[in-house]
Amino acid sequence: MRASRILTTALVLLASAPSFVWAQGGGEEGGGSLYDINTGLSAWTLGVFAILVFVLGKYAWGPILEAVESREKGIQSALDEAAQRNAEAAKLLEEHKAQLADARRQASELIAEGRTAGEGVRKDIEEKARSEGQAIIERARVEIERERDAALEMLRKESVDLAIAAASRLLQENLDQPKDRALVERYLSGLGDGGGAQA
Repeated sequence: MRASRILTTALVLLASAPSFVWAQGGGEEGGGSLYDINTGLSAWTLGVFAILVFVLGKYAWGPILEAVESREKGIQSALDEAAQRNAEAAKLLEEHKAQLADARRQASELIAEGRTAGEGVRKDIEEKARSEGQAIIERARVEIERERDAALEMLRKESVDLAIAAASRLLQENLDQPKDRALVERYLSGLGDGGGAQA
């Protein structure tokens, strides 16, 4: 506010200086040429110009320069901050890429471990199935042998009974069953051993 009043006063003085010089004696000659030098007017013009420069330097250029410098500092600060953030972003991007690569590596390792574990489980299952199959086959073989032996024993008994019955009919007499049975069983076991008939 004060600066604008001083500036207005300086402009009024500058504008009134030529009329003041003209009133002092510059108009006696009936006007001068365009190229005539009027020292009074020049002195007033220089004085007003000096006052104007002083006022502008004190009240206008200082704040303007301060505002420009402040703005320049703000812009530079913003640029520095942007560069710093850009560097931080680049650093974070590199860290992210490293973490991503590490995660991919770990995933590959987990997949490989899973495959290895799956292969081990498959082999264990196959081995267990093979063992159980062999056990089932062995039990079946033992059962078949036992059934065969039981069938052979039953066949021998029936054969003995049939032989005794046939011999009884042939001889038309009642033989001693336990004694004859022992005789026939010895005979049949001799056949089973390949030793031939025994009396």
